[in-house]
Amino acid sequence: MYRLENVGKQYTGKRTVTALKNVTLEIPAGQLVAIQGPTGGGKSTLLQMLGALDRPTTGRITLGDHELSHLADGKLAGIRAKEIGFVFQGFNLIPTLTAQENVETALEPLGIPGAERKRRAADALASVGLADRAGHVPGELSGGQQQRVAIARALVKEPHVLLADEPTGALDEETRDEILDLLEGIRRDRGITLVIVTHDSAVARRAERRLHIKNGVVTER
Repeated sequence: MYRLENVGKQYTGKRTVTALKNVTLEIPAGQLVAIQGPTGGGKSTLLQMLGALDRPTTGRITLGDHELSHLADGKLAGIRAKEIGFVFQGFNLIPTLTAQENVETALEPLGIPGAERKRRAADALASVGLADRAGHVPGELSGGQQQRVAIARALVKEPHVLLADEPTGALDEETRDEILDLLEGIRRDRGITLVIVTHDSAVARRAERRLHIKNGVVTER
């Protein structure tokens, strides 16, 4: 699914900061990968590279048949919209929209007609166990339920990849385990590649593969 070849990333301002150093790795389709490391070590930068949110300074990143490193902004946006789902610690739901409407927002950039958006959003909410909460706004939902809505929003466009940045960081242990069970089941059933950035060793232990990044250098654990 992913191939990274000698990927480096530098940010230049008053001083140059090297966020990634010569990262070379492959992530097969359908694999569950956990990325760990200290704050500022490069985890978020690596996830941005995988998510086509930023380009490397050096090296190449390939997602399936797409070589991401030098694509125009519009083409990168198209790949993000169709092939990559994102889940974040903070849920990032629109507070004035219902769960159903929040999920539908992921389909609007794809030009899908309204009736089809509604059907697919309802199916996505049902797949995460929230069919009966479709009409509730985020403030009426628990943290775990809000994260399920966020997962449904990521899944509704049927992506090949799901990138999760501390998806259980705001949840208690019981709810964390429920969300991890859900994500693992989705990956297994749909064959989605799942990459999770986490500080939580209990989360990382659930992964098939664990990567550690420190000072921009990626090693395997």
